[in-house]
Amino acid sequence: MAYDEAEQASPIEPDQGSSDAIRVIVADGEPIFRVGVRKIVAVEDDIRIVAQVDSAASALTAVGRYDADLILYETGLSDAPHEAISSMMGVAPSLKIVLVVAELTEADTVEYFRRGVRGIVTRSIAPDLLVRCIRKVHAGETWLDSKGVNWVIEAYRAQAAQPTSPRNRVRLTPKEVQIVAGVTQGLRNKEIAQEVGTTEQVVKNYLRKIYDKLGVSDRLELALYCMHHRLLENYSGGDANHTAAQPNSQAASAPAGGGSNTRG
Repeated sequence: MAYDEAEQASPIEPDQGSSDAIRVIVADGEPIFRVGVRKIVAVEDDIRIVAQVDSAASALTAVGRYDADLILYETGLSDAPHEAISSMMGVAPSLKIVLVVAELTEADTVEYFRRGVRGIVTRSIAPDLLVRCIRKVHAGETWLDSKGVNWVIEAYRAQAAQPTSPRNRVRLTPKEVQIVAGVTQGLRNKEIAQEVGTTEQVVKNYLRKIYDKLGVSDRLELALYCMHHRLLENYSGGDANHTAAQPNSQAASAPAGGGSNTRG
C-alpha cells in the first residue's frame, strides 16, 4: 500500500496556472477509481485534486488539512456514512460533499441531503458528467438524478403535511389577528390603525412582532402564509386568541417580492 500512503502523506502538486481551480479531495477505497478521477480532471484547467485518501479517518484528516472546495466521498469507507458526513461538515462547514454510492435508496438519499450533501453519483457515472457535476456543485447547485430529486421533494412534502404539534404552535392575540386580517385585505397601515383604533406606529410595531412569531419577513410572505395555513378561516372580528401553525417547512417561507420594502 506504498502508493496509498504516499497519496495520503502530501497533497498532489497543482498544474501550472491552476491556483484558482476547484480544489477537490478524492476519498475512495478503490485505487482504480482514484486514479481514474485524477486522469479525468488532469485535462481540466479549472479542477485540481489536492489529496487522495482511502479511508474515512484519512478523509476527515484531509478535510481539516487542505483548503478544499469539494470532496468526492465513497460511502463505503464508513459503516456510518451519515455520521461521517456530519463530522466532515463540522470540520469544514463550507465544504461541498459529493457522495459516490454503489446504489441509491430513498431513505439514504433523503438523509444524506438533510445532512448537507450537495450531490450523489454512482461509480458508473460518465467522465464528462463527473466533471460537470464537480463544476455544478461548486457553483452552488445540487447534483442528483431524477429519481433522487423526486424522493427528496416527496420527503419535504410529507413533512409539510404532518400535523403541527401544540408545542410548535404560536398564539396570536385578538388585535394581532385584526391586523393580519387588514394586511390580507390590502389595507395600508394607516387604514388598519383606523380599523383597530390605534396609531400607525403601533400597527408597525405589531407587524414586526407578528413577522417574528410566524417566521415571515414582510407583508407578502404574511399574506401567502395566511393562505397556505388558512390562518383567518375562522376569523369573524376576533375576541379570542387565535392559534397559528409555527412554520417548519418551505411552504411557510414563500419568496417575497420587494424584500425590505414591504416589511412593516
